Amino acid sequence: MSRETISQSISIVHPISLSHGKNAEVWDTSGKRYIDFVGGIGVLNLGHCHPGVVEAIREQATRLTHYAFNAAPHAPYIELMDRLTAFVPVDYPVSGMLTNCGAEAAENALKIVRGATGRTAVIAFDGAFHGRTLATLNLNGKVAPYKQKVGVLPGPVYHLPYPSADNDVSCAEALKAMDRLFSVEIDVNDVACFIIEPVQGEAGFLALDREFAQALRRFCDENNILLIADEIQSGFGRTGQRFAFSRLRIEPDLILLGKSIAGGMPLGAVVGRKALMDNLPKGGLGGTYSGNPIACAAALATLDAMTDGHLKAWGVHQEEAIVSRYETWRAQGLTPYLGRLTGVGAMRGIELANPDGTPAPNALAQLLGLARDAGLLLMPSGKSRHIIRLLAPLTIEPAVLEEGLDMLETCLKQLV
Repeated sequence: MSRETISQSISIVHPISLSHGKNAEVWDTSGKRYIDFVGGIGVLNLGHCHPGVVEAIREQATRLTHYAFNAAPHAPYIELMDRLTAFVPVDYPVSGMLTNCGAEAAENALKIVRGATGRTAVIAFDGAFHGRTLATLNLNGKVAPYKQKVGVLPGPVYHLPYPSADNDVSCAEALKAMDRLFSVEIDVNDVACFIIEPVQGEAGFLALDREFAQALRRFCDENNILLIADEIQSGFGRTGQRFAFSRLRIEPDLILLGKSIAGGMPLGAVVGRKALMDNLPKGGLGGTYSGNPIACAAALATLDAMTDGHLKAWGVHQEEAIVSRYETWRAQGLTPYLGRLTGVGAMRGIELANPDGTPAPNALAQLLGLARDAGLLLMPSGKSRHIIRLLAPLTIEPAVLEEGLDMLETCLKQLV
């Protein structure tokens, strides 16, 4: 199958062509089966072709495939926003809008905070990933490959260290850097918002320090700065609860949603304080495809499956399986490349490091190929592309999860 018509600027992790999938398993066009620990990069928390989602898509497609909501509202959009705003665990009145993806949600959030504050500056964090659109590129805490060759980016944007037990940056260090930023680089009164991932995805599943999160919330309140939580990858049960910000015991002002919101259909959202969401003039928000009826139907079916009981059980099971296996590997000295285990809940990364502690991207590159040949799909992450990102569906069958971890164990032992 020729790929000459596809832009060579799109990077491919696994050079295969997939045909179909079911829950945590996929098959390529030659019929080879793989266990999927990538999950569409966090999109498939409910797995491939979840029966409830598929049925909702099929039923909606017989009724209304599309209508632009800003031209004439349709029932799936209205019902989803009612359900979605109730699903967000905050104490304030919530409203929101639907988008086509997470990056588009981030773009709209920037418009919303500018309108609400009259300010333009944004503070983001090292290692962050918020999208590939022009404005979100500047939010990303990494240059290569995202910011290369594209020139001056929309701003102003400033970056701070991201404090986490997973990267050895302390709360005190991050607060010291923040103090320097406002002493040297920018007046605090010019800042519209901070944007932060409760668990960074692209950086290798780094869990935000709770003490820093609470200090940041207080700082924002004291200085009339808005706080945006990017839950695009960490949301919808990935950490064992609805959203990862709950473990930090804070409430953000705006929340970015996407990925697993609709069981594989393209959809995103910005939700948050109603006064913020309503501050732009009529027509200031919207989009032709945003909140497509079929995507909304898929999202409603997704919410049906995401009860708190399910989320906790799925998260605990996957966390226990991964942590137990990792601790066994460490105790056995399975491979000299086995570094730390990062993340929380079912959002876990395994670092590959050299004996001197430096990142081992070559070992991870080798592991990707070994695992794929064995029938396991893995996703790299981390600043040096040295952390395995484990994103198996939350609904993965226990036997399939264990089979996948067995494959990973065998491949780790083969690293040279």
